[in-house]
Amino acid sequence: MTQAEATSRTGKRVLLAKPRGYCAGVDRAVQTVEEALKLYGAPIYVRKQIVHNKHVVRTLEGQGAIFVEENEEVPEGATVIFSAHGVAPEVYEQARSRSLRAIDATCPLVTKVHQEAKRFAAEDYDILLIGHEGHEEVIGTSGEAPEHIQLVDGPEDADKITVRDPNKVVWLSQTTLSVDETLETVARLKKRLPMLQSPPSDDICYATSNRQHVVKEIAPECDVVIVVGSTNSSNSVRLVEVALDAGARAGHLVDFADEIDDAWLETARTVGLTSGASVPDELVQEVLDHLAARGFTDVDEVVTANERLTFSLPQELKRDMKAAAAARG
Repeated sequence: MTQAEATSRTGKRVLLAKPRGYCAGVDRAVQTVEEALKLYGAPIYVRKQIVHNKHVVRTLEGQGAIFVEENEEVPEGATVIFSAHGVAPEVYEQARSRSLRAIDATCPLVTKVHQEAKRFAAEDYDILLIGHEGHEEVIGTSGEAPEHIQLVDGPEDADKITVRDPNKVVWLSQTTLSVDETLETVARLKKRLPMLQSPPSDDICYATSNRQHVVKEIAPECDVVIVVGSTNSSNSVRLVEVALDAGARAGHLVDFADEIDDAWLETARTVGLTSGASVPDELVQEVLDHLAARGFTDVDEVVTANERLTFSLPQELKRDMKAAAAARG
């Protein structure tokens, strides 16, 4: 029996979202760890998870990366890589005090938000940072100007904000938020602060926006949307929320195919499938194989954008790679 015949008998299909998976910042961060391991040899220490994905972390651990929570856990003089989510200035100072070789794998789009925070703080603005309390990216950005930054964790926080001068206040945001919820939060803030300024360019990154947009496209047709991603991945969690808000009858977040509950599929005819920005596509393929084994053999890829952006490796790593290549002759 052909696949087409199987599909006609089961009536089951998968709407596969594109863009999905790795963004340019994640690709750069993971490659940074891989290249550092090749160049300096194991072990290489990584402060926090390089990206928020269980599979990626386990894979890099298998290659010789050691993940730590703080610089104090790194032996003096060793190499440490800072994660894609960014760090506060004090983390660099701690690294210098321990003579660590620090390689900064912060996503350039997160670095952009850090630069905005420093600039507005230097101009003595109150900065309203929209984001999730405790997220590494928020901690890092807040550390750039703690005396100027207030966290706004969703629309409900907007009414609690107080500022020194309502004519001199700006909002910035975590890069991995729900686009719609962020706009709702900004609207609530502007009711109280009509002169609230916006960042020079959108802080929510292109990859987060693109992945949410395609999920909105497929969700109304889906009985269930499966998002491949880890629970500590903000952009992955947001994709489930976006799917449900856009009309999917159900939505679930899984790290691996074997976490899918067959009960989710019992009455489903259309399954939406996507993945967060820190998820390698091999995990999506495993989910496709899992669904095919249960009759979902018709896969339609829905494309709403083509991403071509790439980021170069951190300067300090490129410099050492170039020197090593020259030494080899």
